[in-house]
Amino acid sequence: MILSQAWRALPIFLIVVMLFIPVAEAQQPFDTTYCASSTMTTISASEGLIVISLDSKGIAWSNHENKVFDNMTFHCVAVGKIMAGKPTGTGYCKYMDPDGDIIVWELSIDVPIDTLKALQGTGKWKGIKAEGKAALITKAKSITPDTRQVCRKFTGTFELPK
Repeated sequence: MILSQAWRALPIFLIVVMLFIPVAEAQQPFDTTYCASSTMTTISASEGLIVISLDSKGIAWSNHENKVFDNMTFHCVAVGKIMAGKPTGTGYCKYMDPDGDIIVWELSIDVPIDTLKALQGTGKWKGIKAEGKAALITKAKSITPDTRQVCRKFTGTFELPK
């Protein structure tokens, strides 16, 4: 009797598995490094709270064999605060590939790991669903006052419509 019930449940199980396989296969990994130079503007600085804006520009390259997001340039703007020594904030980035197609990312700053989520894409990136995390690789000595130069590793998954 138990074996009979198992055989009846088998078609339902197979249908469920088949529905989820295309979703799992559609997601692809990415692993990029990006380096930026940022101009920082202090909006307010008082004991216990610093509010700043950042305007960053740079380049990203792929570390993955699929070479996704390779050789993209970007422009990001963000507003953040440093409260009790902890930086947090929100920003938006426009990544452009060598063909001129764009991905717009939303950035959640929560040092040491930032989170990014794709909001929109154009051209080959139209309909992209992507998210990932970025962590600091290196931070160099600022070349001029009110700037910062950093490189970060950005990893995650993306999916394009079929």
